[in-house]
Amino acid sequence: MAQAPAASSALPEVLTPGLVNDAGLTVPVKAGDKGAAVLRAQILLERAHFSPGEIDAVYGSNLHRAIAGFQASRGLEVSGTLDAPTWAALNGDTAPVLVGVTLSAADVAGPFRPLPSGMPAQAQLDALGYASPIEALGERFHASPALLSLLNPGKDPGRAGEQLVVPEVRAGTPMPSVAKVLVDKSDSTVSLLDEAGKVVAQYPASTGSKHDPLPLGDWKIKGVGKHPVFRYNPRLFWDANAKDTKATLAAGPNNPVGVVWVDISKEHYGIHGTPEPSKIGKTQSHGCIRMTNWSAQEVSEAVKPGMVVTLQE
Repeated sequence: MAQAPAASSALPEVLTPGLVNDAGLTVPVKAGDKGAAVLRAQILLERAHFSPGEIDAVYGSNLHRAIAGFQASRGLEVSGTLDAPTWAALNGDTAPVLVGVTLSAADVAGPFRPLPSGMPAQAQLDALGYASPIEALGERFHASPALLSLLNPGKDPGRAGEQLVVPEVRAGTPMPSVAKVLVDKSDSTVSLLDEAGKVVAQYPASTGSKHDPLPLGDWKIKGVGKHPVFRYNPRLFWDANAKDTKATLAAGPNNPVGVVWVDISKEHYGIHGTPEPSKIGKTQSHGCIRMTNWSAQEVSEAVKPGMVVTLQE
């Protein structure tokens, strides 16, 4: 694949549902872009199982990988730029990409509380839930809280009955049958392959570091754990505080391994979620394969015990 560009942190100033939902919005999307076309592309790619990570309306490295992966899967020229043939393939999904929702009492019930820093402090909590309603909505709609705020100026995400504009991220087509998982360190991706070896889904991932390198080779799926607790052993963390002791952290979306753990046959290693979706594919991990919570959930539903997981450079 072409080399991924650095991301811009600046959000676009104006995004209207009418513009973003317009199937005629087929301008090229390339490095440095932001705005309605980028947002439309991110949502369509998410629904096609080629995730751009956290949706934010800004072209960054994860969107580059998603476009390139989608192009390769459809037999298109692999450029990482969203050109006319790529738009045509994506626009086979004709459902609106931005929709309205009304928040229910359950949506805003919480409880919401700030997450303390450091695993010893987090281990004192009985649950590691969301810190705020906007964080919970970001996870639900695969979007950055900043994007949701931009789409909903003056709206209160913590009020039942509030009407919001959000990305419609439900898959446009069912997940094809999956036969193998491929984790690519060089591309910071997790891919799902069918029996013929074709990539049918791709997600951004953080895949280890120089301190905790990815254990290359073929491994197998052992099982899936939903809403896992996290057993913190400072001896397994090169950057742990010398005063830390072993601790068990409660389940929850802000647990260090997120909402799901896909166990593999290499001891202490797995594919899992994260409390920090904006950092996926952009920062290192402590050896495991870290994804957004929603991507890890999708992978967990597609794999089966005994399935091969190849970890490669």
